Amino acid sequence: MKKTLLFSSILGVTLLSACSDKGSDPIAVDSAATPATIAANKAVYDQLDFTDNTAFEEAMRGLIAEAKDENIYLNSDKDRVIFNGGKYDFIQGTSPDTVNPSLWRQSKLNNIRGLFKVTDGVYQLRGFDLANMTIIEGSTGWIVVDPLTSAETAANALAFANEHLGFRPVSTIIFTHSHIDHFGGAFGIATPEEVKEKGITVIAPLHFVEESTSENLTAGPAMSRRANYMYGMTLPFGVEGHIGTGLGLQPVAGQTTILRPNVVIDEAFEDIDVDGIPITFQYAPHSEAPAELTFYMPEKKVFIGAEVVSQTMHNLYTLRGAKVRDALKWADYIEEERVQFADAEIYAGSHHWPIWGKDKIHQFLSDQRDMYRYIHDQTVRMANNGLTSMEIAEQIELPEALAKKFYNRGYYGTLRHNSKAVYQFYFGWYDGNPANLNPLPPTQSGINMVEYMGGVDAIMEKAQKSYDKGDYRWVAEVLNKVVFSGEDTPAVRALLAKSFQQLGYQAESGPWRGAYLSAARDLVDPQVIEAVPLEDAYGMVIEAPMLEFMKSLAVRLDPEKAEDVKLKVVINLPDIDQAFYLDLYNSVLHYKTIDGNNLPETDATLTITHPEFIGVMVGRMGITDVLGSDTVSVDGSKLDLLKFLSLFDMPKGDFNIVTP
Repeated sequence: MKKTLLFSSILGVTLLSACSDKGSDPIAVDSAATPATIAANKAVYDQLDFTDNTAFEEAMRGLIAEAKDENIYLNSDKDRVIFNGGKYDFIQGTSPDTVNPSLWRQSKLNNIRGLFKVTDGVYQLRGFDLANMTIIEGSTGWIVVDPLTSAETAANALAFANEHLGFRPVSTIIFTHSHIDHFGGAFGIATPEEVKEKGITVIAPLHFVEESTSENLTAGPAMSRRANYMYGMTLPFGVEGHIGTGLGLQPVAGQTTILRPNVVIDEAFEDIDVDGIPITFQYAPHSEAPAELTFYMPEKKVFIGAEVVSQTMHNLYTLRGAKVRDALKWADYIEEERVQFADAEIYAGSHHWPIWGKDKIHQFLSDQRDMYRYIHDQTVRMANNGLTSMEIAEQIELPEALAKKFYNRGYYGTLRHNSKAVYQFYFGWYDGNPANLNPLPPTQSGINMVEYMGGVDAIMEKAQKSYDKGDYRWVAEVLNKVVFSGEDTPAVRALLAKSFQQLGYQAESGPWRGAYLSAARDLVDPQVIEAVPLEDAYGMVIEAPMLEFMKSLAVRLDPEKAEDVKLKVVINLPDIDQAFYLDLYNSVLHYKTIDGNNLPETDATLTITHPEFIGVMVGRMGITDVLGSDTVSVDGSKLDLLKFLSLFDMPKGDFNIVTP
């Protein structure tokens, strides 16, 4: 049985999963670029200066050692390879017909992997995961910045640095923001026990743990499934499949973990001595992440920009789904950095390669500031003139002075979907046209559309003509209706897949390419997501604030099972000195913290350790398995307790996206 690696989720925690075909023969689809796609990609060469090799020189600057093309395994399971950078070695030479030349250039830069010296005492490990890990020589040990997505890749990167630079203990860990590719590998650097025993400083922005775990717990199952498409996690590596994400390599799906900070940054600018290194932190919440910081080392004149600035246009809205980001606030933070850190001679970020030179950094910050500000201002201007989000996305263009800069290109975010994000930020999903106020769902709309257009055969005849003219967006829109009508045939799916494929080949954005090609694959070779052990992410779930965990339980309540059920339950967790009162009625779960030493009378009170409760509620163990434990007791009705615990879904994140 064929298997591929992808992201899935249990309780929203991003995990390694496997997918396989359903046993049926895949639909045959020609994977070559069409003349229309070849022409579109060739036209990109006329839009940008591909003779400028400055970025390649900077991406190679300071190389100490190239990264090894070796397998990284999940924990101690030698059967589960989660990463090998050698899979990207095909990204060489000129752009193939099946890849946008601008994205190919970005992928070549992102595939320069290894250990790099940024300046004296500052190093970066690039190409070990989606993000960079920066390490700084402190007085007593390494200051580690952003320990990647998984514990395995973080440990591998740190070991690689120690091998070439000489071993140093870890004195400090800095989390720049609340996205998993910047904290998930925490345990690969230090465990909570080591943080306590060795006195390791852990620095993060205010609300870091809450925002990190909230995103992954509450809405994570849907986000993770969509992330499969965005990052092309089921795609084969190659010029007709996955070539990178625009932001970096593919995220590595291993053990995801998190550490609680013992130093919190919550002021606009805050000066701290970090293991002998003077650092000025900038608190920049609700920019690229809900909790984010950047920092400047004045003695080294190095600005670490996190993801507030990157060598790409970033997302004001990410395709995996998340809260829309504030473009105006984002631009304002960049202006703060430009002014406050004006002496910076080196910029280094959480992704991509550094920039050297005060004037170049000033220009970079100014251009990125103006890019986000322009998207904001012009989207609102056009909306105030009556244009809808789709019309704005079709018309908006960056000024040439901004658009020609490679670091402003849409390798990750795009101008089209970012303008829609600004529209959504102010106006929401409704465009004001009552026809769009309560439209039919996709399946019913598809059935009606097929009937109105004279049936599948008539639609296919027209769709083929549109495809032959290179009108792939329209073919995708029309044939999507046919697929959701349930009246589709293998020929319909093949033509829709081919349209998605050509759109992917033309995409400058890594996530757009991933989404289009993943959709094409699912249409012709449907994938099955298999369950995986929760242990891969247990280190993060167990660190989640319990109120966030309770929120995730509330959104898992099955209303049909809970209809007419009224129960009051107390969950007492004496090992962490917390207790919660849960009140269920109207198919809604209410929850609040209470005094564990003064528990109210309820239908059932469960006294249990924190790890055991988490284990039960995420399906790691059954309640009957733990009831015999010395640390578990039930006061009141065990039947009511079991009834209560049976009311919650266990979301798998394996729903269809491009089929009903």
